[in-house]
Amino acid sequence: MCDKWHTLKDKNYKKIKSPQSNAEDLQSGYSGTSLPKLTKDFTYNNFKKIAAKTDFTQKEWSDILHISERTLQRYSKDNTTFNFSVTDRILQIDKVLHRGEEVFGSHEKFLQWLRNDPYMLEGRLSFNALASFEGINNILTQLGRIEHGIFA
Repeated sequence: MCDKWHTLKDKNYKKIKSPQSNAEDLQSGYSGTSLPKLTKDFTYNNFKKIAAKTDFTQKEWSDILHISERTLQRYSKDNTTFNFSVTDRILQIDKVLHRGEEVFGSHEKFLQWLRNDPYMLEGRLSFNALASFEGINNILTQLGRIEHGIFA
C-alpha cells in the first residue's frame, strides 16, 4: 500500500483551471450599466446609474429593496456600499430593466406595461412583483413569452 501511495504521489497531474468565482459569475449575468467588479464595492453612485433609468420614487425603491427611506437617504448622503442582499436585488432589477428594454424597445414602454398590472398564465403581474425573487422571475418569464409571441 505504501508503494502505491508513492506511485500516485510522484505522478504529475495537470491542474484543472478553476471555474469563475461566484462573484464573477453573478457579474456576468447582469448587463446594462458598468458595474463594480465585486458586489461588495457597490455604492450608492452605482445604484444611481440604475435608478436613473426609471421613474421610481424613493418610496418605491425602498419598498422594492426592503429598506426604509431613511436608510436609502443615508446611503445617498455617505455614498456607502450596500449590503449583499440589497446589491443583489438592485442588480436583479437592472437585469429586468435591461430585458424589458430589449422586449419593448424602451424603459418607458416596459415600465408602463408593468404598471398596468399585465396578465400572465399564472395570474396578474404588478409593479410590486419587483419586491420578490419570485416576482422578478415571473416578470422575466413573461418577457420571454412576449418575445416569442405568447401573450397570455
